[in-house]
Amino acid sequence: MKLSTQEIAKAVGGYASTDIEISGVFTDSRKPLSGGLFVALEGENFDGHKFIESAVKSGAAAVMCKAVPPVNVPYILVQNTKTAYQSLAAYYRVKTGVKVIGITGSVGKTTTKDLTALCFSAKYETYKTQGNLNNDVGVPATLLSIEPCHDAAIVEMGMNHSGEISLLTRIAAPDAAIITNVGITHIENLGSRENILKAKLEILEGMKTGSPLIINADNDMLSGADIQGFRLIKCSLEQEADVYAENIIESAEGSEFDVYVLGHKGHVKLPVAGRHNIMNSLLALGAGAAFDIHLNDMCNALCLYTPSGMRQRINVVKVITFIEDCYNASPDSVNAALSVLKNLPVKRRIAVLGDMLELGDIAEKSHALIGEAAVNNNVDILLTYGEMTRHTAEKAKELGLKEVYSFNDHDSLAKKLFETVKPNDGVLFKGSRGMKLETAMNKLYEMLGE
Repeated sequence: MKLSTQEIAKAVGGYASTDIEISGVFTDSRKPLSGGLFVALEGENFDGHKFIESAVKSGAAAVMCKAVPPVNVPYILVQNTKTAYQSLAAYYRVKTGVKVIGITGSVGKTTTKDLTALCFSAKYETYKTQGNLNNDVGVPATLLSIEPCHDAAIVEMGMNHSGEISLLTRIAAPDAAIITNVGITHIENLGSRENILKAKLEILEGMKTGSPLIINADNDMLSGADIQGFRLIKCSLEQEADVYAENIIESAEGSEFDVYVLGHKGHVKLPVAGRHNIMNSLLALGAGAAFDIHLNDMCNALCLYTPSGMRQRINVVKVITFIEDCYNASPDSVNAALSVLKNLPVKRRIAVLGDMLELGDIAEKSHALIGEAAVNNNVDILLTYGEMTRHTAEKAKELGLKEVYSFNDHDSLAKKLFETVKPNDGVLFKGSRGMKLETAMNKLYEMLGE
């Protein structure tokens, strides 16, 4: 949807040197910018103003900046380029008129986003957050990527501190929201689960009263939250609710179950393992039903799901089943991944666990509890990577697990795995993004000749 520089300047409270039409908004000068507006964002370690000349060479038709640019190009002057970029995204979101569904939660945001996009695609031309562009720059980028053909946008919203979701929801102005759960991710910054709940509920601040809010009613914090003024749609695996599942059959390839959504019955074949992913699909179905998407159409769409990035992808190499889940880790998501490993039809279960970051004062206890979870989920061999997972290893040994090994470098970890794995084993890789467990995983694949 094309905009003029004068229109943009008015929307963001800036000054346009001339009035021309632009066909896109960009913040990366390395990309083709033909006919677009380059926004010179500033951050702690970068200054987009240094790249104005290269942006113009890449085809930028205009630039948004704090001072008159050093090259002859139409410009929009603003006091703060990031704030202006966010204001422009909020303006554009309203102008498009699309239905926006905001998604937040401690874990499962991206999977739920992808599942929700599939459900909405059954009726609407749908755009979704690409990758994990879910912060104060990523959300505006998502909104500014909406095209005239789109009817709906599924927007993921992440946070590390209180107030961040409040900003994002005021930019995106969701017509509905999904909260996947409230765990302990980022508790180092927020101090308590009660504060994490408050931070997640900030998503309501950008929504109109009466809008649908779809929640995981099996989460203790969400089920007990006092939420007034919104159309609450509760999803559950444990009891009858607005959206719930029955007759669940799980396998390594995925799950199959009957689903009841706002009084209608359907059947889902979900091609990804884990009960947590069944919950993610219930949340997606609840959101779709709030926008009158036919249940059978959504059930058929969910069959097409494929995991994105390094999120719980099943890969079979030399008759060994690998669960590749190296994108991130928290106590909730590690427990969920261990449950998937437990349900694999394999001879031995091998868990490769990396440190869970940003847990603050509860890090040591949380890692020890994962050692207990490993034993309870019938792990036969445990390999840990990082300093904090040594507490995981110690607890597992204490509870009687015989084969436990700890490592601080990827090469040694991969070598031990190569010496250990056998046909018909199941191997889980799970750790926080900063641990880069995929490095050891890929080294192992090379050794196996994959």
